[in-house]
Amino acid sequence: MRKVGIALVVLGIVGMILTSVSFSTEETVVDAGPLEIQKEEERTLPIPTYAAGGLILVGGVLLVVDWQQKQ
Repeated sequence: MRKVGIALVVLGIVGMILTSVSFSTEETVVDAGPLEIQKEEERTLPIPTYAAGGLILVGGVLLVVDWQQKQ
């Protein structure tokens, strides 16, 4: 449980620092026998601040609950 909490906190902090993730996709536009035309498109996936903060909150709660169960 503690490892999951730490992972969520780290992911939340990374989500607060990186506000979006960019990646490219390749799509076939025309495929007519030996002729194939592809296009590459760059896409951006925004990371909402409330989602990153939520991961930090959930991870912190898991860490506190796990810490109190061990005492």
